[in-house]
Amino acid sequence: MDAAEALKDLTEISSQIQAAVLVTTDGKTLASTIDDGARSDRLCAAVNALVDAATAEADGESRLVQLEAATSDGSLFVVRDDERMVAAVTKPEPTAGLVFFDLKSCLRAAAAEHGDGKPRPRPGVRMTEGSTG
Repeated sequence: MDAAEALKDLTEISSQIQAAVLVTTDGKTLASTIDDGARSDRLCAAVNALVDAATAEADGESRLVQLEAATSDGSLFVVRDDERMVAAVTKPEPTAGLVFFDLKSCLRAAAAEHGDGKPRPRPGVRMTEGSTG
């Protein structure tokens, strides 16, 4: 499943998620549910900065796997595997365990390549230039 399909499925199954992005661990945006490119880029940059800050405090042997940052307006969740990160913005007071489960499922789906591996944009998901799924 390509990145856009994985995000589309994520937002369809999780009513708590308002927006989501899928990026490589080196910061390249693969797909976003945010139509406004500048807003999507800001979210990706913020996610990368937050993950970098969190990992800078690690002892060198640890690696960030998941992260939640909560405010009164909502939360930002990040789940990371070896190659990708998925980040989601939620409404206030989400069910954290369920959001993390859905994000991990999204990462697994994005990692599973089917067919020719070429991205197939779906309604509601903006593909970025150079996306390869």
